[in-house]
Amino acid sequence: MKLIIHTYNLKLKHPFTISRGTRTEIPSIIVELSHNGKSGFGEATANPYYNTTVEKFEEELIEKHKTIEVFSNQTPEEYWTYLLPYFANNMFLLCALDEAYTDLYTRLQNLKLYQYWSLKLENLPQTNYTIGIDSIEKMTSKMKEVPWPIYKIKLGTKDDIQIVTELRKHSNSVFRIDANCGWEVTETVKNSVELKKLGVEFIEQPLPADNWKGSKVVYENSHLPIIADESCIVETDVEKCYNHFHGVNVKLMKCGGLTPAKRMITKAKSLGLKTMVGCMTESSVGISAIAHLTPLLDYVDMDGALLLKNDIAKGVTLNNGDIVFSKLNGTGVLLNK
Repeated sequence: MKLIIHTYNLKLKHPFTISRGTRTEIPSIIVELSHNGKSGFGEATANPYYNTTVEKFEEELIEKHKTIEVFSNQTPEEYWTYLLPYFANNMFLLCALDEAYTDLYTRLQNLKLYQYWSLKLENLPQTNYTIGIDSIEKMTSKMKEVPWPIYKIKLGTKDDIQIVTELRKHSNSVFRIDANCGWEVTETVKNSVELKKLGVEFIEQPLPADNWKGSKVVYENSHLPIIADESCIVETDVEKCYNHFHGVNVKLMKCGGLTPAKRMITKAKSLGLKTMVGCMTESSVGISAIAHLTPLLDYVDMDGALLLKNDIAKGVTLNNGDIVFSKLNGTGVLLNK
């Protein structure tokens, strides 16, 4: 098996602002694993909040390429377990490798990934389209630019209720709110009352990730479901979220890939938690991997490639919130030339 590394700077259509800051581009690394004339692809993007950079990714991949290039017909689950000791301190890279190997393995089996998992494409959730923090005029303009059935609205300002009130005047679509750790306990409970009146479906991660005591208070008093994001990073976090959140948003890069994400979803379901998978502004490489998990999900946030000026790959596409799968096997990805 051969490792091939591709690096990109993903330019965004618009500056993207959340409670922690603004970004105009997303550095991305694509891992390609090639064997017997077929290739699989996986992705990791750099994120300041998690102290990750493409330069560090590339350096580590080159250093450990001999470990990576071992191929012995292992299943994706076995390969992930094999890699874990070498990449336990870098879940983002582990994710890219897991996605790439899973894609390659299922292509070699002449299967689409959801077929390998024995899943059926029935009753799939629609994806939301994300509106970053901006002036009300610009947020409204972005909604008009991309009419969509579900919007995720980033908040974490002093004027959050006013923002949603104004946006509601321009759309009857479902609203989801993501405060990215930007609120306090009393503020969250109070906001939940007003946001419910404004047709909001749920609130994602209102409090700082480590405020478990506050999360319990919010969970017991909120008028809307609360979904964990920054509080649910890896597999062991799912059980912590029970009785502190109503659901969990699993991110492939944060947990180490498709293999642990699928286990996290299964665990969450067993605890009666709502299940969601989110993206971190990936290209169609990462987004296409997410798509194969949707038969297991209540909600999905996989609009990352839609936010880019130019995608670097073809794969799963989105049609007014609906997921259209690629005809290719594996995750269905093909890098643009």
